[in-house]
Amino acid sequence: MSRAVKRFPMRLKIRDGRIDMSHGSGGRAMAQLIEELFFKHLDNALLRQANDQAAFDVPAGRMVMSTDGHVISPLFFPGGDIGSLSVHGTINDVAMSGAQPLYLSAGFILEEGFPLADLERIVISMGKAAKDAGVPVVTGDTKVVEKGKGDGVFITTTGVGVMPTGVIISGDLARPGDAILVNGSMGDHGVAIMSSRENLQFETTIESDSAALHTLVADMVAAVPGIHCLRDPTRGGLATTLNELAQQSGVGMNLNETAIPIHPAVTAACELLGLDPLYVANEGKLICICAQQDAQRILEVMQAHPLGKQAAIIGEVVEDAHSFVQMETGFGGSRVVDWLAGEQLPRIC
Repeated sequence: MSRAVKRFPMRLKIRDGRIDMSHGSGGRAMAQLIEELFFKHLDNALLRQANDQAAFDVPAGRMVMSTDGHVISPLFFPGGDIGSLSVHGTINDVAMSGAQPLYLSAGFILEEGFPLADLERIVISMGKAAKDAGVPVVTGDTKVVEKGKGDGVFITTTGVGVMPTGVIISGDLARPGDAILVNGSMGDHGVAIMSSRENLQFETTIESDSAALHTLVADMVAAVPGIHCLRDPTRGGLATTLNELAQQSGVGMNLNETAIPIHPAVTAACELLGLDPLYVANEGKLICICAQQDAQRILEVMQAHPLGKQAAIIGEVVEDAHSFVQMETGFGGSRVVDWLAGEQLPRIC
């Protein structure tokens, strides 16, 4: 998106216009698209410098960086769209280290023929999400591919942040005896996408949980700087993410099924669709693993935050050379909660 700002005799026809190859040519049409759409809705002082990069000062501490591609289908869904999702997803990836997210970059791959009105709607949503989170998009890029060689729009976002001195949060730090917490209900995002994709109607509208979690994480880290692990259970859901953490740390995990918060509407939808909510993606949830003596304090902090009202302690870390994740079921039995096999819900984020 780094091109000199220009003025144009005719404005973009947002309502009925479409992306064409000239919008990715580097010429006048591309400059106009950047000026009248991207700059307008993502506006901030660094982006307005229109350079090929953004230069900024950072506080003391270790730098954290994450990048994520977003190819979700459909582009618009209950509770969000690809624009807000691309902001929330990368902010959360940075925040899961305990860092404060500072800035984002955004790369757009647009398909020839994509409606400008839909693109504007996406960029407006993206700008609002970034503004609400206080993490601006300060640089970016736009490319156009021929019709049939894309799927409307793909967005790649990269985020940078700063981790406070002394905070070390990593997936390999879970220890036997640790408590496992989540900040709310599982599976909302994946079920919202699937119901929208398949035009399914339920008695209660199921909306994506897409949200930026950095303020929740900041409160948690301020209360307990010694948190061991944080991870957002996106693709593969809670089950796969816990298996990843167990493998990284060389431990096992025991879960209590009745303690895991899942909305009744999500449970019912998963039963209808033949899905297990533990494997369904989330976009506004996190897993926290901490020392047992810190669990109650962290739980209280999470429940006091708007994004953690349904937080719960759902299990504990145990010694296990095989790194199995097991769960005590609501019927009093137990089962292994294995890795996700195959792709339960493709194009989910």
